[in-house]
Amino acid sequence: MAALLLGAVLLVAQLQLVPSRPAAAAAGAEQGQQELARKAAPDQDRGPDGAAPNGSAQQLPQTIIIGVRKGGTRALLEMLSLHPDVAAAENEVHFFDWEEHYSQGLGWYLRQMPLSAPHQLTVEKTPAYFTSPQVPERVHAMNPATRLLLILRDPSERVLSDYTQVLCNHLQKRKPYPSLEELLLLRDGRLNADYRALNRSLYHLHLRHWLRFFPRRRIHIVDGDRLIRDPFPEMQEVERFLKLAPQINASNFYFNKTKGFYCLRDGGRDRCLHESKGRAHPRVDPTLLDKLHEYFHEPNKKFFELVGRTFDWH
Repeated sequence: MAALLLGAVLLVAQLQLVPSRPAAAAAGAEQGQQELARKAAPDQDRGPDGAAPNGSAQQLPQTIIIGVRKGGTRALLEMLSLHPDVAAAENEVHFFDWEEHYSQGLGWYLRQMPLSAPHQLTVEKTPAYFTSPQVPERVHAMNPATRLLLILRDPSERVLSDYTQVLCNHLQKRKPYPSLEELLLLRDGRLNADYRALNRSLYHLHLRHWLRFFPRRRIHIVDGDRLIRDPFPEMQEVERFLKLAPQINASNFYFNKTKGFYCLRDGGRDRCLHESKGRAHPRVDPTLLDKLHEYFHEPNKKFFELVGRTFDWH
C-alpha cells in the first residue's frame, strides 16, 4: 500500500511542473532525493538506517550530459568516469524525453541510476535531451541546481556524423537508405530545412529553451572538436565546472594511431571507445559542404553571441 501511495504522489507531482525559484526548489529537491533513494534501495541490502551496507545508494543525477547527438557525449562520459568521485549511468535513460518513461515518475528514474557513495556525483547522459523542447522544464522541476554538460561540434560535421550513424544502422539491418544529397537537397537546390539532422545543429534555437529555465552558469559547453584533438584541457575545465578535485591527468589519455583518436588509460587498463565511434563519413560533394557551411553561418553567429564565446567552426 505504501508503494502504491508513493507512486501516486510522484505521478501527481510530475503533472504539476511549475518552475520555482532555484534556492528554495534546490533544497526541496535534495530532501526529496534522499527520501526517494531510501525507498528505492532493495530491502535485503538495507542496514538499520536504510542505506546499503557499504553506505552507497542510488541518487538522482546532480549532473546531466544533455547532448548534442553525435557531439561526443559517449567520449565525454567515458572520460568523466575516470574520476573516482563520479558514478555514471551506463545507458542512455531517456527519462525526460520519452513519455512512457517520464509517466513512471522520479522513482523509476532513480532506479536507473548506479549505486554511488555519499561523496560521489551521479551523472547520466541522454543526447536527445538538448533538442527536446519539453525537457528543460522537466529537469528544472526535478532540481533547478542540476549542472548541465553540453558538448558540441562543428554543426556541419555533426550533420555528417548524424547521417553516417543512421546510414550504418540501416546497412547493418540490410535496409535501404537515401543518400545524403537526397535528404539534404530540395528540387530547387536549397537545403531541406525539415531534415532533422540539420535542425539538431541549430544550436542557438535549442539552447534558448534551456536558458528559459537554467542560468548560463549552470550550463558548461564542452568543445567536442577540441576534446577529440586534445582531451585533457577540456576535461580540466569540466572538473572545475563540476567542482571536482583535479584527478584526471594527461597520462589518462594516449593517442591510438590505428584508430586515429585518443583512448583511455585507467589504473593500468587501456580502453577505447566502441568501433561505432569515429566512423569515417561518406564522401560528400564539395558544393554540398559549401551549402552547409553557408547555411550555418548566421545560426553560428547567433549561438556565439548567446554563449559569449566563439568556436573554430566553418
